[in-house]
Amino acid sequence: MKNRYVALDVETTGLDPARDRLLEIGAVKVENGAIVDSFHTLINTGIEIPWRIQELTGITDEMQKTGRALEPAMGALVSFCEGYPILGHNVQFDYGFLKQGAVRCGLSFEKDGADTLKIARKLLPGMRSRTLTAMCTYYRVDPGHSHRALDDARSAHEIFLRMQEEFQGVDPGIFAFQKMMYSVKKECPITDSQKGYLKDLMKYHRIEMNTCVEEMSKSEASRMIDHIILQYGRIGSRKG
Repeated sequence: MKNRYVALDVETTGLDPARDRLLEIGAVKVENGAIVDSFHTLINTGIEIPWRIQELTGITDEMQKTGRALEPAMGALVSFCEGYPILGHNVQFDYGFLKQGAVRCGLSFEKDGADTLKIARKLLPGMRSRTLTAMCTYYRVDPGHSHRALDDARSAHEIFLRMQEEFQGVDPGIFAFQKMMYSVKKECPITDSQKGYLKDLMKYHRIEMNTCVEEMSKSEASRMIDHIILQYGRIGSRKG
């Protein structure tokens, strides 16, 4: 199983799987150490991407509009990964978002996984940094476009192979895939009062957003209301 897996990576709108959204998924399917297939999709989150995320990833609001909705994106990813364990750099982060996304879509995503970050912490204790970028530099792996999901997935795969080559005889068990655990956090749907107020705000300020208000969670609606008020003002008090 060490050389039969799906290496994957995700880009997101934030750090909390229960509050934030999947923005991009990239994955490569590996057989006997070689990439035999790849998967990539942008996801249209329906909300504005925070500026810090746009700067980090290079993914803009215009780019995300070309992406799939969450349900077909997750359906395709679950199908791509069927029968394979997963691999990633800090893979628990990726798994949390994917598991939360799968549950939102009524899908199952139960996986065994291996984490190149955890392996590096054990095998390379002297390294000052074990970020994916630092590991690519250490092992002379071409990172491609860092902080883009497909290239980061490829990098995690290459680093896994390099560490296997270097340390397989030292501690072969460290490369074993283990059952992954993530407790899905329940989301509260948007309230009727939030729906009404948000729609009134958007109408009053003549805001057009690529957003389905009906599908928003309570926390997402609250953040969007705060964002509109901060940027445009309350009803009856337009800024500018």
